[in-house]
Amino acid sequence: MEKGISISKGKVLLAQPFMTDPHFRRSVILLVEHNEESSLGFILNKPLRINVNELIAEFPEIESEVFYGGPVATDTIHYVHKKGDILDDSRMVSPGLYWGGDFEKLKMLIEEGMILPGEIRFLVGYSGWSPGQLDDEMEFGSWVDAPMERRYLFRSNPNELWQDVMKDLGEQYSVIAQMPEANLN
Repeated sequence: MEKGISISKGKVLLAQPFMTDPHFRRSVILLVEHNEESSLGFILNKPLRINVNELIAEFPEIESEVFYGGPVATDTIHYVHKKGDILDDSRMVSPGLYWGGDFEKLKMLIEEGMILPGEIRFLVGYSGWSPGQLDDEMEFGSWVDAPMERRYLFRSNPNELWQDVMKDLGEQYSVIAQMPEANLN
């Protein structure tokens, strides 16, 4: 594989089935940034079983579970959403999918009912790679890349997401999706 040929912002990365790193085992990562300086993404399938209102003081009431975005800067919260057209300073990840935006305006939009739980995902921390690191990991075969579909973020069961995306890649990956998770304890 030629370095950097397949990965780009707006795709998802699936950990190969035998990856042993506990942060990334069977993870699905939305890549929100990929350039010569760095790569940044968020794990989509590791819920923390806590509501955003329990995590952020004086935040408007919204039934939105928080997810583990990755091992970097776990004292930060990020959000991926569908509302880049009304949330200032949002960065487009792919058509109809955005990352971040003005936090004070976010709170106001939630209070006004203009952003609903099914339109936003909150994440603690992120997954990051230094220059060339992700390209090297791709060349080594640590990750499988796939097109991102908004349903992965907003309508899929996080516990089945890795298998679902693998199956979406076709027959070869459908077999991989059925492999039992290795017990590494």
